Amino acid sequence: MITFLLPISSVFVVKNAGISNLFCCKKGLLMVKERCVMDKRRKKIFLFLTLIVLLGIFPYYKIISAGLKGNGLYVFLLMWVPAISAITVKLLFDKNVKNLGWKLGEGKYVVISYGIPLVSAILVYSIVWKTGIGGIDFSKISIVNILSIATIGVVASGVSAIGEEIGWRGFLVLELFKKFSYTKTAIITGVIWNIYHYPPLLFSDYNNGISVLSSFIFFTISIFSITFIATWLRMKSGSMWTGIIIHASHNCFIQGLFDPITIDKQHTKLFTTEFGIGLATVYTIIAFYFWKRRDELSSA
Repeated sequence: MITFLLPISSVFVVKNAGISNLFCCKKGLLMVKERCVMDKRRKKIFLFLTLIVLLGIFPYYKIISAGLKGNGLYVFLLMWVPAISAITVKLLFDKNVKNLGWKLGEGKYVVISYGIPLVSAILVYSIVWKTGIGGIDFSKISIVNILSIATIGVVASGVSAIGEEIGWRGFLVLELFKKFSYTKTAIITGVIWNIYHYPPLLFSDYNNGISVLSSFIFFTISIFSITFIATWLRMKSGSMWTGIIIHASHNCFIQGLFDPITIDKQHTKLFTTEFGIGLATVYTIIAFYFWKRRDELSSA
């Protein structure tokens, strides 16, 4: 019995070793492939951020040296730097510009994206007007003006907003979400998006005109909050247009409607504008709501 068992055992060991080696080989290949994919992702993000810095130098310089007024062209150029950077990276690494979320997606997410800044602004500015923190100039209000801002204005604002959003929600969020959770993706994107805004905020006139420090604090909170909202909508809808619409809606309604009709008093701008405590608070509450629904998104 022993003389027959030894060869059989030997064969079994050899075969088992072969299977084990094959398994290890396949596992090794998978690990190498995964590492290559990870390295490629890191390179893409690194190049994307590098291009933003390099391409942003000139418009940053023009805006900081002369301010926002009269430099609309450079503001527009700066807003398109993320898109140019993202498209360049996609063409270099992927040889296409697919998977940026070009499709519009479900209509309900478009409506939500449009409505969040509008409803938030109505709430904040109504409280400001009601409490007397700020006044309201009824002479600047008309149905025609409101309708034109709500339609043509948002579309026009979207032309510049799309430049940022191709980069942030189209490229960066998707690349980060392949590796990280929703929360980490939103935090990383929020940090980058804030830093992108800091040069004109800190060194130019892109602030509330009262306090650079308060502008810095509340704008940072607002950007982080909007990032959590926009990231959730982007990944849930599969469309970067949610980011474009929420961005355009915010810029248009806050800067184009509510700020101009609000009469400034002593501390009004500490509560209003996109640098005030009002929107920072409301956006944070909405962001927390979406964060609580993070499990609805597919895992990274």
